[in-house]
Amino acid sequence: TPFEISFLNTNKDFTMKFICPKCSLPLTVSEGGVATCPSRHTYDRSREGYYNLLLGASAGTHGDNREMVDARRTFLDTGAYSPLAERIAALVCERARDGDFILDVGSGEGYYTDKIYSALYSSSISATVHGFDVSKEAVKYAARKNRAITYAVASAYRMPIADGSVDIATNVFSPLAIDETIRVLRSGGTFIMAIPDEYHLMGLKRELYKTPYKNKPADTALPYMRLIKSERVRYEITLDTQEKIYSLFMMTPYAYRTPREARERLLSLSTLTTEVEFIVLVYERL
Repeated sequence: TPFEISFLNTNKDFTMKFICPKCSLPLTVSEGGVATCPSRHTYDRSREGYYNLLLGASAGTHGDNREMVDARRTFLDTGAYSPLAERIAALVCERARDGDFILDVGSGEGYYTDKIYSALYSSSISATVHGFDVSKEAVKYAARKNRAITYAVASAYRMPIADGSVDIATNVFSPLAIDETIRVLRSGGTFIMAIPDEYHLMGLKRELYKTPYKNKPADTALPYMRLIKSERVRYEITLDTQEKIYSLFMMTPYAYRTPREARERLLSLSTLTTEVEFIVLVYERL
């Protein structure tokens, strides 16, 4: 199948681009799926198909837990963020060429990563797609969903990726580790980032806070990057069940800092309409 062929090609690129998190030497993958570096550090491919390249991964939970991952999956499955995902995928296709190595940084459960892969396949662009996230629970789900994409558990602040080896990197609502992003992108490579705009989820904030606040405008200037395109994606969504409202709430930072009374008031609603506003930025690595 095309997925199986792409997975084999992905493993070839994994050999060339991914590096050992302990010694930074290149990893090669055996037929049995074991990744090994010249220093003989080894990493088994999990049953789901991903590699755990996060140092200190045994010391507790990293990133989003299962409840948060499940909430995001439930919300994204409604299609509420499909216009954003489709636009990001289209921008990747505009910049991608055959043979490109595409990396989704902070890929979560793989929603945007999968959209990118599908758009490339539909456009007959023979690029490989890869993703990593610090959350093992998220990566488990992503790897099960699409084995044509190579996934790893890893930190954006210590990417297990060779210097200058990435042609296109994407970052959708994930922490920006700019030094590492600059390091892994080749000169002339593309960086696509999506961030919330000022009025993103203002309808949700109106239900939570007496004085809802706008998001702080982001500084779009990045070192060693030239901004070549900036787009705004704006529309309204209506969530028509308590489950959908809860899922949206749980995937936002407000879930951590909202007082109990406001949280209960929100979760008692049966419908919620809110603005969604994103800024999508396209950069070229200098």
